[in-house]
Amino acid sequence: MFDLGWTELLVIGVVALIVVGPKDLPVLFRRVGQFVGKAKGMAREFSQAMNDAADESGMREMSSSLNKSLKTATNPLGSAMDEVKDATKSLTDFDPDSETGKLAAQKAEDKKKIQASTARAAAERKQREAAEAMAEAEAAEAELSDRPATAATDRPVIEKPAAGEAPAKAAPETPATKKPATKKPAAGKPAAKKE
Repeated sequence: MFDLGWTELLVIGVVALIVVGPKDLPVLFRRVGQFVGKAKGMAREFSQAMNDAADESGMREMSSSLNKSLKTATNPLGSAMDEVKDATKSLTDFDPDSETGKLAAQKAEDKKKIQASTARAAAERKQREAAEAMAEAEAAEAELSDRPATAATDRPVIEKPAAGEAPAKAAPETPATKKPATKKPAAGKPAAKKE
């Protein structure tokens, strides 16, 4: 309808600057701002009066029921889901002293018992697996110590640290000595002269 873009506003500003002059332009803008403020205030007051009249005549309730029926007509699945949510909300709100409340409390207590027994079984299983792994490690160490002395020189012996000691770090093996690399003479470069 009545639409002003940035270019139109720029043209209006330039024309106002030329016609009114730079001296009276701030006064003009102040008066235009006051006029726009009064117009917005009158529009707000009119809108508030119409809303009050709609509230007094019961149009607000009628419009909300009309909106609900339109929503049902346009989105029947969404309105059905809203009704289901309302119905389930009344089912979840129960009195703790009622039979349902007592059953819910018993169910929560049983759940905690099951979680505790499951945690205990898992801890026992881990402890049993750790004991089995320790027995296997001790058997492997015993097997290593029973080997002949010649086999022991080929491979390093792993010593088990005492209970209070930190495990010792193994010394890195030194590789066989390598021959030093020989330098190749630079090809095609003349030697620098010293003066």
